[in-house]
Amino acid sequence: MTSSRGNTIWIARTALMLALTVVIQMFGLPQWFTGPAVNAMLLLAAGLINPAAGVMVGLFTPVIAVWRGILPPMLTPVVPFIAAGNAIYVLVFVMLERWHPYIGVATAAFAKFALLAAAVRLVVEVPAAIAQMMQLPQLVTALVGGAGALAILWLLEDRVDLRE
Repeated sequence: MTSSRGNTIWIARTALMLALTVVIQMFGLPQWFTGPAVNAMLLLAAGLINPAAGVMVGLFTPVIAVWRGILPPMLTPVVPFIAAGNAIYVLVFVMLERWHPYIGVATAAFAKFALLAAAVRLVVEVPAAIAQMMQLPQLVTALVGGAGALAILWLLEDRVDLRE
């Protein structure tokens, strides 16, 4: 396979995962559903394609969420931290999941939570309600989304592999 063809395939598959994730965001469902679903998509992109795909989806989703009005405008200063938290979530999971998937999800979720909690406590000034929204709920949605992703990856094992 040529490098150009491989890049095109990777871009197409990553774009498909991003599109599916954006569709989930556009349904306008409550955060307790949307948050875990988006987190699951990040890990699914990493598991089915490669870690870079998961990171790319995670970098775009908070920007699109603000642009489309899914995240309130007052969260705009937190977007870079959400994107970084998503990247950390994917990368920590990928580093640890081969050793133990559940520890990978738990550690990745905690790393994302720690970054976002530190950002709203120490770096970005946001109202208390927003700061609270960026802390414990992020840990819970990352854990639930990670568990969902593991279940789906297990179900798809030996059936779907989008890696080249």
